[in-house]
Amino acid sequence: MEEEDQQKILDLVKELVNRVLSRNPQNPKPSISSNPNSPDFQNSLRYAIRILSSRLTPSIAPDAAAIAESIKRGLATQGKSSQALNFAELYNKFASKTGPGSINNKWAVLYLLKIISEDTKVAQNAPNSTLLFPNLGLNELDLSNESRGSRNFKRGEKGYDNGVLLVSKDPENLREIAFREFVNLVKEENEVSEEVLVRDVLYACQGIDGKYVKFDANVDGYALSDLIKVPRATRVLVRKLCELGWLFRKVKGYISESMDRFPAEDVGTVGQAFCAALQDELSDYYKLLAVLETQAMNPIPLVSETASSGNYLSLRRLSVWFAEPIVKMRLMAVLVDKCRVLRGGAMAGAIHLHAQHGNPLVHEFMRSLLQRVCSPLFEMVRSWVLEGELEDIFSEFFVVGQPVKAESLWREGYRLHAGMLPSFISQPLAQRILRTGKSINFLRVCCDDRGWADAATEAAAAAGTTTRRGSLGYGETDALETLVVEAAKRIDKHLLDVMYTRYKFKEHCLAIKRYLLLGQGDFVQYLMDIVGQELSEPANTISSFQLAGLLESAIRSSNAQYDDPDILDRLRVKMMPHGTGDRGWDVFSLEYDARIPLDTVFTESVMARYLRIFNFLWKLRRVEHALIGAWKTMKPNCITSHSFTKLQHVVKLQLLSTLRRCQVLWNQMNHFVTNLQYYIMFEVLEVSWSNFSNEMEVARDLDDLLAAHDKYLRSIVEKSLLGERSLSLYKSLFALFDLILRFRSHADRLYEGIYDLQARTRASSLSSQDKKQSRRQTRDKSSEVGSWLIDGRKALEQRAGEFLQNTGQELEAISKEYTVLLEGFLSQLPVQQHVDLKFLFFRLHFTEFYSRLHPGT
Repeated sequence: MEEEDQQKILDLVKELVNRVLSRNPQNPKPSISSNPNSPDFQNSLRYAIRILSSRLTPSIAPDAAAIAESIKRGLATQGKSSQALNFAELYNKFASKTGPGSINNKWAVLYLLKIISEDTKVAQNAPNSTLLFPNLGLNELDLSNESRGSRNFKRGEKGYDNGVLLVSKDPENLREIAFREFVNLVKEENEVSEEVLVRDVLYACQGIDGKYVKFDANVDGYALSDLIKVPRATRVLVRKLCELGWLFRKVKGYISESMDRFPAEDVGTVGQAFCAALQDELSDYYKLLAVLETQAMNPIPLVSETASSGNYLSLRRLSVWFAEPIVKMRLMAVLVDKCRVLRGGAMAGAIHLHAQHGNPLVHEFMRSLLQRVCSPLFEMVRSWVLEGELEDIFSEFFVVGQPVKAESLWREGYRLHAGMLPSFISQPLAQRILRTGKSINFLRVCCDDRGWADAATEAAAAAGTTTRRGSLGYGETDALETLVVEAAKRIDKHLLDVMYTRYKFKEHCLAIKRYLLLGQGDFVQYLMDIVGQELSEPANTISSFQLAGLLESAIRSSNAQYDDPDILDRLRVKMMPHGTGDRGWDVFSLEYDARIPLDTVFTESVMARYLRIFNFLWKLRRVEHALIGAWKTMKPNCITSHSFTKLQHVVKLQLLSTLRRCQVLWNQMNHFVTNLQYYIMFEVLEVSWSNFSNEMEVARDLDDLLAAHDKYLRSIVEKSLLGERSLSLYKSLFALFDLILRFRSHADRLYEGIYDLQARTRASSLSSQDKKQSRRQTRDKSSEVGSWLIDGRKALEQRAGEFLQNTGQELEAISKEYTVLLEGFLSQLPVQQHVDLKFLFFRLHFTEFYSRLHPGT
């Protein structure tokens, strides 16, 4: 302070003291007391200068009403009731006054008056005492440390009262001794200066040990040593500020560990981006610490400040500067702990969860961080959706690929990794992302098509973005979804167009229905006619090349010859694995060669299901063919009653009874097979094909097409009694089929014997020479029946009766077994879950009942 300013202030203080003394009602001589040279004036001036230059602060809360009540109570206890009332009235006026000229800090004025009053009483009780530092001017009273030391002095201790030290005049100079003791006490309480602590805190916030503030492993943090004497409040404040250093060490350590592991271990591109974002935040943090260190070394006023606040960087001011960095550093430390064992999409998802915060500072900080972290992930999405490229060296993407054969590319080549799916990408969107990239790869690898590139470019234009890198980022989830939707719509449509137009998927499905599902009637009938004799042989004696020639003949002899040559070229004969006792009927089947890319739909497992359906339908057609063959043998006009006129009446009745039993049994079996075949061919195959055709028309992508075909095939399997839940029903049905085939063989034997009997009966009326020739022919055709005529007519009738009796018993046994099997089969139909099988029960049950009532129809 300049000398001129000091003199002005001193003059103002003198004027203030003069006015106070002149207005004092207890001063009988105002002119003498206000004389600047009088001892009272000089003492009052020194006292005023001391009060004005002191930095003592009160230890009570700023409450004007409480101080006023304390003063009023003090006057009342001293017996000054009138003065207490006057004070209360004056205080009400003083407190109610507002506006220009009023005092804002009213409680401080009351507190000052109370302290002066108490100090005056002490001075009056010690007339020989004087105030401390009587000869110092305003600029010489520097008691900056006095406020901290004086708080520890209790009122009532010897020589002290309210921070004012009173020393009696004595020859031993006790005043000087007390002053030295006071200075030593202040130094002991403040062994380390605040400036030094500030520098140590700044070092600690950079992970560096200071002179007094060091990292303590026991408490896992930075702290002052217990040997250093500082106030408890200062120690707590230092520890609180050094939390920033502990957090810094955690974040910095994570960055160092991650970079040390790269590229020896898979840190990943997302992890690298996370470390880079953290490092950028630490760079800004370093800049702040550099500014604070400069301020600590060279204190300059940061703002316009009063003399009492000081211009240096204090611990409390440091806590204000650290308010925002510590929030960010805490958040980064939490993310570091959370992401230590995560990578890729899982790391981005974990960071995203912490971005859902109501604090604008935290929200903006997390958004900036996630834009850096998610950049590699969004680039992977863009590359996969628009180019079909899986640029995932460190396995961070939620789409995972694996090397497979071309026919398994769509089903097994790519899948979603749920653990790497970030929380800001929904499951439906992830599925659409997966399918879009799969479609591109399917077109490129399986279809050898490049038209998807134009579709991807159109999708990017429609979504308002581009195909170049960096066109998407965090916070643009809506734009990402729009891009994926547009790309999926166009690429999937292009894929279906390629499958329908270039590879004729619908035509191949129809061809499989016509040939493997036996929908081409004329072809199936002709094939069964020409291969019947060959398939009746043992399976190990049948030539596949011969069967292939018969298949070719069936194609040329039916309307199948007009089909596309590419379709006919795919139709092959297949012999299933067989044992020693198997016949050709048991192992013969057809197969369809579904080449790439059709084998994505018609996989090996799918073709195995088609083969199972074919075997069932082939067995059903074989049974139908057998019954038709039996009917050709049983034609009524082939057997006439006048052929047996020379036989006994009993034999003729036995013959007619056997024939009727055979015809009734055939009629029942024919009704069953006809209705079952109608159900399979029309209510199962045709209805399922119609539904499948409709679903093909509305399919939006290859997944829809695969689902429609799987539904079509599953419907046929379940409604054709081939499902797992219909296993017992399937066994019962095949037992019925085997029984019908047995009936065919018995019927053939019966009618063969009857024809021979008819021939022998006619031969009995021929000449002897003709009889010898007939016997030779009969012996060559049938050893059993041919021997009937050797012993004459009597033996003929006996043998005929035995044959008809045995055949009738066999047919009766077959009839009973057929009835039991059929009733068992019908009893299982109502409990089947599929509704069509329940309706099959009504059809079979009614027709069976009708056939029994009208066996001849």
